[in-house]
Amino acid sequence: MPQVETRLSQLTVADGEALVWGVRTYVMGIINVAPDSFSGDGLNGDVHAVVDRALRIQEDGADILDIGAESTRPGHKPITSEEELVRLMPALEAISGQVRLPISVDTSKAAVARQAVEAGAVIINDVSGLQADPELAQVAASSGAGLILMHNQQGTQYQNLLPDIASSLRTSVNKAVISGVPIDNIIIDPGFGFGKTPDHNLEVLARLNELQALRRPILVGSSRKSTLGLLLGLPVDQRVEGTAATVTLAISGGANIVRVHDVKEMVRVCRVTDAVVHGWRPHGWNKS
Repeated sequence: MPQVETRLSQLTVADGEALVWGVRTYVMGIINVAPDSFSGDGLNGDVHAVVDRALRIQEDGADILDIGAESTRPGHKPITSEEELVRLMPALEAISGQVRLPISVDTSKAAVARQAVEAGAVIINDVSGLQADPELAQVAASSGAGLILMHNQQGTQYQNLLPDIASSLRTSVNKAVISGVPIDNIIIDPGFGFGKTPDHNLEVLARLNELQALRRPILVGSSRKSTLGLLLGLPVDQRVEGTAATVTLAISGGANIVRVHDVKEMVRVCRVTDAVVHGWRPHGWNKS
């Protein structure tokens, strides 16, 4: 296999800052092109609205932009690669020349990922952990794109929750490496809300530090999820405080990236939490 650029280790994020794990938490802002997003923010192919959203996410302080065109909400109707590309590509092509942020594509299909990286995406975010389309790993390997592997499963039965999640993620990582993806290009995601009960989701947050044994950067996507709605008795658009609590807990447990809808608010949450957890300080910090 030919040598390719290891993009993830060479990425820059906000204001040209180098991507370095463990210094602070990186914020991934979400753009949903799907019309049936669980969070109610799907833009349904409105390219102008997508560009506006992308620019606002950038202005609000995100480090990475994640765009997806197929809903992954419970009970969603699967779509074909062709349908996904029709939704995704006009939006991705429009924003790739407009934003300075690295772009992640949220897809589990190799055909979609291939065209997305050709159009400027530098990370592939696979919610299936290579279970849906193993060829996705080959796209990441040949392009040098970063690869996010999320834990996902049918049903909610576990022998031991965190060890089972870790074992599944380890299998996904090994598949990717065997396909030629550099280990330094791989990020893991415990899959908050996927194949888990609400109690499982809370346990994942409480025990997130156990996944550090896999020695890969960790992404957590708890933003606006239904578990928060159950805890708070609130609709999707009123879960910002609940999301903030999970972001803080995730960072304390070792998360390196948080994937969020409410970017401005979560950037602020991350900065304060990072100041305590990582010793991060803003430029020009006066210690006196």
